[in-house]
Amino acid sequence: MSATAGPGHDAVFTRGSTLRHVTVMSVTGAIGLTALFVVDLVSLLYISWLGDVNVTAGVGFATTVFFFTTSANIGLMIACAAAVSRALGARDRAHARRLAGSSCAWMTVISLVVGLGALPFCDPLLTWLGATGEAHAVAMRFLMITMPSNVLMGLGLAYSAVLRAVGDASRAMYVTLAGGIVTAIIDPLLIFGAGLGPDGAAWAVVVSRAVFCIVGWMGAVRVHDLVAPPDPKAMLEDVRPLGAIAGPAVLTNLAPPMANGFMTAVISPFGADAIAANAIILRLTPVAFCVLFALSGAVGPIFGQNLGAGLHDRVRRTLTDGLLFSLGTVLVAWAILALGRNGLVAIFHAEGETAELLRLFCLVIAGSWIFHGALFVANAAFNNLGSPLLATGFNWGKATLGTVPFALVGAQMGGAGGALIGQGLGAVVFGVAGVWAAYGSVDRAIARSEAAQAGRRGG
Repeated sequence: MSATAGPGHDAVFTRGSTLRHVTVMSVTGAIGLTALFVVDLVSLLYISWLGDVNVTAGVGFATTVFFFTTSANIGLMIACAAAVSRALGARDRAHARRLAGSSCAWMTVISLVVGLGALPFCDPLLTWLGATGEAHAVAMRFLMITMPSNVLMGLGLAYSAVLRAVGDASRAMYVTLAGGIVTAIIDPLLIFGAGLGPDGAAWAVVVSRAVFCIVGWMGAVRVHDLVAPPDPKAMLEDVRPLGAIAGPAVLTNLAPPMANGFMTAVISPFGADAIAANAIILRLTPVAFCVLFALSGAVGPIFGQNLGAGLHDRVRRTLTDGLLFSLGTVLVAWAILALGRNGLVAIFHAEGETAELLRLFCLVIAGSWIFHGALFVANAAFNNLGSPLLATGFNWGKATLGTVPFALVGAQMGGAGGALIGQGLGAVVFGVAGVWAAYGSVDRAIARSEAAQAGRRGG
């Protein structure tokens, strides 16, 4: 059975191989995400060709701030996918449509408020990160252009979540793929052709988000008819079930950008070369491990549908298959990075410490993503099986206890490179603990489901 659904075939994850569903949903999701991440990386590549390390560093600072709003949107998307997939697994399409409509409406409101509300805080946040002079000015202009378009990204992600909840892997992929293709076309035209430099890259982001939203609407609304028109009364009634997942999920997803922000602040004192290297690594990481970023969203609906359908063995198997798939993809990506490290240095015209740090990431630090990936899968289990606060706790634990002391000690011992290694070591502890807790979460969710089934039979 394909993991790509059409209208009338809503609970596709309740039959067929769970490993195949994990693979198909992750790979198709990764194709779409790769388009966006590669374009972000290529944008930074174009900007690096402008020959000013301060401009490259400025875009890096902006990206760090940018991740805060993006992560909040992803947290809301997780709630939408989890709630809608459970309703579909229980064969209640009417309720799924209502939840999808409420989710999209709330996503629009919240992402608009977050995008506009963040504007006054950009300046002090950039200063805290260590941005000064031209780098600060470049970052501020980038954020002033892109932040208001956060509402387009939020709504587009909500539509994508609906498509993933119904199992339509291909159309969910088209949402992000379309935005990436458009950006790839207009990015060089604006950066070089129009002479806008980094401002051109920012405007390309705005255009891509509009495309992102339109394509998502066509799939979720026009094709599947799975988004009911928002109703104010239903929105208020659905706040509680959606908020129970969204609140912890947003907090969970805000942890990584906080860690990135802290790492940027730690690395900033080591100079523009170190800041530029960190900016490249932040853009390179999601490209190299795009399957993991897709995996965390892909396995959620698989958990949700099977739990909603009472297929408990498949719930546990989904966790195991997700972890195995994560391990395999990291090993492949790590090998490619290690073998291609000198090529990356040449492409980015990296010199001195920038080149040294980039090689260090490819050879050593990339291996820590075995444990980052394991925690991604564990968090998907927590968010979709009734333990979202565990995801929040583990992500913030990794972002604080697993980052701050390790990075500070590493920086004292080995400079910017030591700080990056320290952050990687901290991920090991929380990745292992997260997997152990995830299996416990599966057992508790199954026990609750069995008790509910017994109660219905008794009634």
